[in-house]
Parts: sequence; structure tokens; C-alpha cells
Amino acid sequence: MSARLYLFTPTLDDTAAFASTLEHALPAADVAAVLLRLADADERALINRTKTVAAVVQRRDIALLVDGRPELVARAAADGAHLTGIEALRAALPLLKPDRIAGAGGLRSRHDAMLAGETAADYVMFGEPERGRNPPFPAVEERVAWWAELFQPPCIGYACHADQIRPLAQAGADFVALGEWIWSEPSGAERVLAAAAQSLAAAAG
Repeated sequence: MSARLYLFTPTLDDTAAFASTLEHALPAADVAAVLLRLADADERALINRTKTVAAVVQRRDIALLVDGRPELVARAAADGAHLTGIEALRAALPLLKPDRIAGAGGLRSRHDAMLAGETAADYVMFGEPERGRNPPFPAVEERVAWWAELFQPPCIGYACHADQIRPLAQAGADFVALGEWIWSEPSGAERVLAAAAQSLAAAAG
């Protein structure tokens, strides 16, 4: 079965403009989820911005997750939150379970990943940038393969560029995350997503 895509947005303060970009890009590939990253604002503004993106994403049966901010999820009718670190995951569970997704990232070790699984994370993510730096790709690939072989919860591998999509899928990732780099590609996000879909199909085949 082919892995699916998980898209990061840029950190947004104008979701109305970005919603139009998403509208054009999403049909290009099989996208499972979009992670909405929001610039700081008051709570009402954050909820309204989330709802703007949700309107585009959810009508395509794509999950909308909020980066952190689990307290917004229910009020903005999002599908869940992505939490960085075990403590953030644990703190968010009462706000999200049982109806919404609690994803876990920022997992620095195998022990952290296993704790996330034991703490009822709906997925674990490996390889996302930390403090603007990307972890070495061979280490990410190895971590994805280890998880896929031994554990049941879905695993997401973060691709820092297009060449990493197929290897992550071949390592056993259920989903491949594409960072905000896709939105600034000169060829356009639609072409990036279409090429990503071809890479995932090749890995599955």
C-alpha cells in the first residue's frame, strides 16, 4: 500500500491568502493531512484562521491538524493537533481524546518514541527540523524503519527535499511529511505534489 502525504503549511498570519494556494495544490496528490502552523494572535483570530483553512481541507476528506495549540482544536472544528515532545502530548490528551487526533513529534530518541506510543499518540513523526536544523537523513531513515518493523501506530517520516520522499516510503513510513519548502518551489506546489505522488507510487511498486 502506498504511503500518503502530510503537508506542513508555512507559519501563517493570513490564512485567507494561503487557502487559495491550498485549493489549487491539494488535487495534485493523495494528501492525508495538513498541519496548520499559526503565527501568534488572540484566540478569536486563531480560531477564525483555522476555520478558514479547515473549510478548504476538510471538504476533501483531508484531516486538518493544528501545530500545538490543542485548546483551539475543538473550538475551531479541526481534526487534531501535532504536539512536540512527550510532556506536550500528555498535557493535550484530555483536550483531544477520544474524538480527535493527537500526533507526536520532537521525539529525540527511541525511548521518546516508545513513550509516545504508550501515551496513546495516534502517530509518531521522525525527522522534522528542530531549531531550524534538519537531523541527518540516514538517522531519520533508520528510525522510520525501526518503528515500522516493530510498532503498530502509524509513522511519519519528514522529507526535507524531494529526493527523500521515496527512501522514506521504502523504509516503511505510512506517511511522508513535506515541509513548508514545497510552497516556495519555483515550479509550484502542484508540480511538487504530483512528483511526490509518483515517488510514493514507485516506492510501493
